[in-house]
Amino acid sequence: MIEIAVEVVGWVGAALILLAYLLLSMGKLTGQSAFYQWMNVVGAAGFTVNGWWHGALPSAALNVIWMLIGAVALLRIAAARRKTDAGTPQAMALENTEKSRA
Repeated sequence: MIEIAVEVVGWVGAALILLAYLLLSMGKLTGQSAFYQWMNVVGAAGFTVNGWWHGALPSAALNVIWMLIGAVALLRIAAARRKTDAGTPQAMALENTEKSRA
């Protein structure tokens, strides 16, 4: 049963990475899209599990690095959004409300 699960996880990972690349190539997503990066992180996780299970350590190691690259990209995307959101009227109003309570 676990063998089937490992194969499914590997194939889902492959599908996610291929779909992410297809959507990027078609201009439907950008490299700065959180959705694109999540597809790569989850897909690489699937490949990592499958590669580790089958003893394909170079493939597993490559996909751990792929996941880390995606995770760093996601952190940068989140930081940029927080910075952008900090300048919105809603964020400024919330900040002013918090200051007036203090």
